[in-house]
Amino acid sequence: MTEENLSQLLTRVRQCQLCQSELPLPARPILQCSDQSKMLIAGQAPGSITHEKGIPFDDASGNRLRDWLGVDREVFYNAEKFAIIPMGFCYPGKGKSGDLPPIPRCADTWRQLLLDRLANIELTVVVGKYAIAWHLNSKQSVTAEAMRWQELLQNNQIVLPHPSPRNNLWLQRHPWFEQEVIPALKTKVYNILNK
Repeated sequence: MTEENLSQLLTRVRQCQLCQSELPLPARPILQCSDQSKMLIAGQAPGSITHEKGIPFDDASGNRLRDWLGVDREVFYNAEKFAIIPMGFCYPGKGKSGDLPPIPRCADTWRQLLLDRLANIELTVVVGKYAIAWHLNSKQSVTAEAMRWQELLQNNQIVLPHPSPRNNLWLQRHPWFEQEVIPALKTKVYNILNK
């Protein structure tokens, strides 16, 4: 039996129904990647707008994220440049204070299989506490990990708060993030894209 290639694996992922009984809407796994992807966006899970459109970060959060990365839509949605692989691939539903957490079965089933096929990743952009726990094996807060940006960038990783407009207060309270982290992130992304 030969090892499944990324295209075959993505076909299986996109047909996944493992969590359907726990989802508020029909399962619709949303992700983007290629075996040539240079950067990985490791987020939480699609929101309701993403579920409806079928396109990750095609909203105000995505506009801010692309600005932070210093790229336009064409580059961002080029799977050979960016892999977008959230911790959960389907919209998990609404909770009391926003969307529910990603369902762990998704990452448990698919994440390592996908990442094992992404041999060209030069930067992992970690967004949110569930991605921090998985990628950094850390229970620290987003703020604590974001403050380690210089150390993390040396290891080709960076932690960002969610780019949602809901985090405007966080950005106001932590001006160092946009003053120091974002310019360094843009430089890193530029250098990777222009090798």
